[in-house]
Amino acid sequence: MSSTYTLDQLLPGQSGRVTRVGGEGALRRRLMDMGLVAGVDVMLLKRAPLGDPLEYKLRGYHLSLRKSEAQTIQVDLQ
Repeated sequence: MSSTYTLDQLLPGQSGRVTRVGGEGALRRRLMDMGLVAGVDVMLLKRAPLGDPLEYKLRGYHLSLRKSEAQTIQVDLQ
């Protein structure tokens, strides 16, 4: 059984599978170009001291996103 959250709600060390990439226009396209597409496994590695940005591991590389960008991506917890 899995639960749906947004990417910014993951805790460090927690992983999920992307189910939907939101946003509009250039933001959505940029996120998808960086590898955030449905079906990809993503793990939150760490948060900055003030909570922004967030560092994720996906497809063998590390990606930092603003919290506002991470809120547009839905994931199912694994």
